[in-house]
Amino acid sequence: MADISLQNDDKVKELESLAGKVIELARDEILMSFRFLDRSLMELKAKQRRGLGAVSSDNSVMYYDPVYLLKESQKDFKAPSRILFHVLLHHIFAHPFTGEKTDMVLWDLACDIAVESVIAELDEPCITLDSDLGRVGMLKVLREDIGPLSAERIYKYFRKNPLTPSRVLEYERAFKRDEHDLWRASPQGEIMITEEEWKKISRQVLAEIKNFSEKGSAAESLERNLSEGAKVKYDYARLLEHFVVMGEQIRLSDDEFDYIYYTYGLENYGGMPFIEPLEYRDEKRIKDFVIAIDTSASCSGETVRKFIRHTFDLLKKSESFFRKVNVHVIQCDSEVESDEKITDITELERFLGSMKLIGGGATDFRPVFSYVERLREEKEFDDLKGMIYFTDGYGIYPEKKPDFDVIFAFLNNDPGRMSPPAWSMKAVIEEEELK
Repeated sequence: MADISLQNDDKVKELESLAGKVIELARDEILMSFRFLDRSLMELKAKQRRGLGAVSSDNSVMYYDPVYLLKESQKDFKAPSRILFHVLLHHIFAHPFTGEKTDMVLWDLACDIAVESVIAELDEPCITLDSDLGRVGMLKVLREDIGPLSAERIYKYFRKNPLTPSRVLEYERAFKRDEHDLWRASPQGEIMITEEEWKKISRQVLAEIKNFSEKGSAAESLERNLSEGAKVKYDYARLLEHFVVMGEQIRLSDDEFDYIYYTYGLENYGGMPFIEPLEYRDEKRIKDFVIAIDTSASCSGETVRKFIRHTFDLLKKSESFFRKVNVHVIQCDSEVESDEKITDITELERFLGSMKLIGGGATDFRPVFSYVERLREEKEFDDLKGMIYFTDGYGIYPEKKPDFDVIFAFLNNDPGRMSPPAWSMKAVIEEEELK
């Protein structure tokens, strides 16, 4: 094939037509080897964007420069299939969806390495390039340091072990195949596939991949990344809304007060307003709830302090507090070790400054529930809405549902921990959130 360049309109149309056929061929090649990806391939559209000079994608479309794609195809005829497969894995692993506080340089790099690691383990001819041998050693070193290579694990490792700029460039040259800028761009007229829709697709792929067992460890790598992408990331702030109660606050009710009639009366009837402002307004506020802390050996004091502060910060930000609260912070391992009552923010600061974890034994969640029931019988709470139990998840759960909401809050995702009871809510809080 001659060197590709934009000479005239006819040449452009010819190249665009050829690039379109190359992409369709790449789709067919992938489907022949990975039948379980048919739904995801159908959802990820491919569109040409002349002058882009690369491949990029938003939540639902892979944009490619036809000239760039054909040049890559000249270098290795399997390059288009590899690029399409790389972008597709980003989406079914839910890589485009991440938190606002994420270091995007490290996240982009971690996502590219995770995807290329899976591709290397799959070792499927239609997506394997001649140049892949040079990356095998780099992936081996990373696996020795990190273990299984998922984007989340790689990202956390890079956060704890900062990379030099030259090392970042080295990894980008080895593993980068597409641009990620559009992941974070606002939608511009395209029909976007939401994060939850991609996770549904991921769960479907995960269910169908069981028939791919002949690939052995390669299938395990694909399953592991799919599991992390498809997992539900619970919004802890939204879960806290379950603890709000209606309470009367002495505050001007703008919703029920008409300033027009009020000022009309002042101006025309000797300073007498037609309608007096309402002083009381019912608002949703949090008053009574419990924070239970698992003080088994796996929970450190500093992490617990950060969690409690994070919880109160979320509540304060949403203006969900009464001026006076009734919060019990209960420490427990296999039995209740302490109970600290907090009635306002000043007491919270004092508590966090002097708090020490008591316990360190095995974990049993049941004693806290029995203790809280006793407090309710003693009329310690006016209207207990719920309990937040911060734990590693390795303990004995109660079987019976209490008469209040319960959130089991876990630090980081751990596939090995037992699932909490079906009647409870679950929140997975990443260490980055506590920082």
